[in-house]
Amino acid sequence: ALQEDTPSALITRLADRARDRHAREAQFQIYDHYLSFYWEHRTAEIEIVDTVGKGGDTITFNVITEWPLHPQQGELRFFHLNEAIYANNGVMSAQTHLDVPGETRRHYTRSVSHNPLTGQPLQVGDRMEFELSQFLTGTPNGRDNYYGTAILYVVGQGVEPFEAENPSLVTGQANGAQNPYPMPLAGRLGGDTTLNYQYSDEPDNHFMQIPTNLSNINGQTFMLGRRVHHTDFGDGSHDEAAENSNFTALANTLGTNYINRSCIACHAKNGRAIPPATGVTLEQYVVKIGDASGMPDAQAGAVLQPQVTSGSSEGSVSISSWTENNGLRTPVYSFTGISPANYSARIAPQLVGLGLLEAIDEADIVALADETDSNGDGISGRLHYVTDAVTSETRIGRFGWKATQPSVKQQVASALNTDVGVMTSVLPNPDCGSAQTNCGSSGSELSDQHLDELSAYISLLGVSARRGLDDATALAGETLFATAGCNSCHVKTFQTSQYAPHAELRNQIIYPYTDLLLHDMGPGLASSLGEGSAAGNEWRTAPLWNIGLTAGVSGGQGYLHDGRARTLHEAIMWHGGEAAASQAAYDAMPAGDQAALIAFLQSL
Repeated sequence: ALQEDTPSALITRLADRARDRHAREAQFQIYDHYLSFYWEHRTAEIEIVDTVGKGGDTITFNVITEWPLHPQQGELRFFHLNEAIYANNGVMSAQTHLDVPGETRRHYTRSVSHNPLTGQPLQVGDRMEFELSQFLTGTPNGRDNYYGTAILYVVGQGVEPFEAENPSLVTGQANGAQNPYPMPLAGRLGGDTTLNYQYSDEPDNHFMQIPTNLSNINGQTFMLGRRVHHTDFGDGSHDEAAENSNFTALANTLGTNYINRSCIACHAKNGRAIPPATGVTLEQYVVKIGDASGMPDAQAGAVLQPQVTSGSSEGSVSISSWTENNGLRTPVYSFTGISPANYSARIAPQLVGLGLLEAIDEADIVALADETDSNGDGISGRLHYVTDAVTSETRIGRFGWKATQPSVKQQVASALNTDVGVMTSVLPNPDCGSAQTNCGSSGSELSDQHLDELSAYISLLGVSARRGLDDATALAGETLFATAGCNSCHVKTFQTSQYAPHAELRNQIIYPYTDLLLHDMGPGLASSLGEGSAAGNEWRTAPLWNIGLTAGVSGGQGYLHDGRARTLHEAIMWHGGEAAASQAAYDAMPAGDQAALIAFLQSL
């Protein structure tokens, strides 16, 4: 949210989206999902003008919708009581004098000055949950009746991520009022972007949400970017509701060679992919390939793209079997139609928090690097310097398993280029081997507007909250995590820069548990092919936030760069190289301590 503190009012500006039901209706499980045509007329801009504590006694909510609301049902509700019930319900007043002739956007307002839960005028510090009902009238596509996000506003402070576990008991009210509390800071893994605790029982939808502090200027952009993310670049179809219209501007842009047909096909539910059954072509992996000297394969380029729209396939790869030793499994790959001298298979990771990682100041990452292990702690994390494809400047790599991309936009453009074969102005040339002829043409196929919208969507995905803040076992596990030295690489805390591209991501205290540096992880995790200056045994420290939600989002568990680890225990036991001492410390722990450390990771 954007906030402006003036002498007469604290002004907060944020965005909201239409929802099917309410935040605490677990029986329906349709709060966090997205309805059909979510990108059309179903976002709203909210301006909160709070004069309480500034000499006034009123908070005014000014709302701009993308489509006219029903005159008797366009409500704004205040002070949550129970499930879908609020203490102060009322229809907003239309501000027709602000509407622009010929446009569908409409202006509304509603004010509040009394707290029905205390029976007193509003006071600084009062907790007020509100919900906007976007009951539209006569939309061209989709349904008309929608609810909105449950949002906690603290009078005199602003919007806060919330928890609603403990009801605020009110004298004379038998059941108590369940007006939420601000989430403890320890729970806010993504700072103010952190999502409210989920009470709608939708474990698979955690990674698809707008951040709690989404600004008024980015609400519609987020939805438009989401549409690109869910579009098939071949026929333009959307992967969710059948009635969603085809995105004709993106149809027929699928590359001559590609891995999958859409972004969401690899990053299902925006979570990490799970290895498929043996013998199944790897379509949620990027398999880097190279010749004996490590250069791109002459017949297929730098990435194996098994699918084609025309001509012959570059070849394919599957996991033919697994070998197992001391409870740890290793994939055995089988190539068809190609025999690369060197290769590196990398599974699709989860997508949340990427914009926050980009917002970390470069100086803070540089300060963590210790390539020569000057302090003698056995950790020699190093920076991966890469080239910015737009400016040609040398920058620090942050994204990808080998930290090969410096920005979210370039990471997105790279994935479009090799994974779906769609060219952009950032990377306009297809992946092509020196002896390969069936590569497709060069030149941008996706507009800069659509690339920017997709990049904004990926950057702004909300991070889920840490759970179990009062769980003694998980808290003990956090101490053990540090004692074992895991936090030497999985650095807990950063403060993002004030110059981050998106205002929502600036000056945030975040807990990603990564240093974004390359580390030698030992021969057990090494691949035969490096990338850039990163050797085959070097991997960027993977962020740990929201790792405990993997099973719910992905429908299973698979960790590390190729998904080989079936549990977090296995993932730890695979650590070698610079992490060998931490792995040994964990291995030496009693079973109860190991379980506590895992409980801590599951709470993230």
